[in-house]
Amino acid sequence: MFRFYVDNSAIIDDVIHITGSDVNHIKNVLRMKKGEKLIICNGQGQDYYCIIDEVCDKEVIVNVEEKKECEAELRSNIYLFQGLPKKDKMELIVQKAVELGAYEVIPVMMKRTIVKLEDKKKELKKLERWQSIAESAAKQSKRGIIPQVHEVVSYKQAIEMAKELDMALLPYENAKGIQHTKDLIAQCQGKKSIGIFIGPEGGFEPDEVEMAMNANIEPVTLGKRILRTETAGLTMLANIMFALEQ
Repeated sequence: MFRFYVDNSAIIDDVIHITGSDVNHIKNVLRMKKGEKLIICNGQGQDYYCIIDEVCDKEVIVNVEEKKECEAELRSNIYLFQGLPKKDKMELIVQKAVELGAYEVIPVMMKRTIVKLEDKKKELKKLERWQSIAESAAKQSKRGIIPQVHEVVSYKQAIEMAKELDMALLPYENAKGIQHTKDLIAQCQGKKSIGIFIGPEGGFEPDEVEMAMNANIEPVTLGKRILRTETAGLTMLANIMFALEQ
């Protein structure tokens, strides 16, 4: 069945009013009619199995037949603290992180970050673009929520945010002991919130790793190969996803 997202305010008892661009998609692209079924998600983990009651010019009205918790969400909220990469790499990272189950993506300015977002208007435009990509990826992967892309933060701010999480991991090329990494990933089971810190091109400065360790963020290895910034976070997400899946 086709899947659409609405704000909670559009859900009144067992009736949902779909508005905006989805109306055109339902009416003119999919050519759906009264009596056809679809799934509506409120973006907070609930799926509503519905049947179309009315297709109007500016809204589609559906009746709820059944409500379920979305099965696509992981049991833990995973926060990806991504060192801001250059060019358009962040778009790929956001898209794939959402597909792999990330709860939130936080772009971080680190010492080796090449990109400088000094223009607030340009930063907001990038955030809007990244959030749009997150929404599209959530729809494609049938997520129960639309993950948020946080505004850009400093490394110090990211460390403070991570202190509120149950655990956090930091892939680092000088970390050793793949078994230790495997053990930590296994410990993700039962944790409500997990952070992943990924450096930009060039990786972390030693004092950034030390700062993370002082905040109980565990350095881990991803093996004997050096991974690009756009690969490392997705590798960690994939491993944690498999550890958390039931």
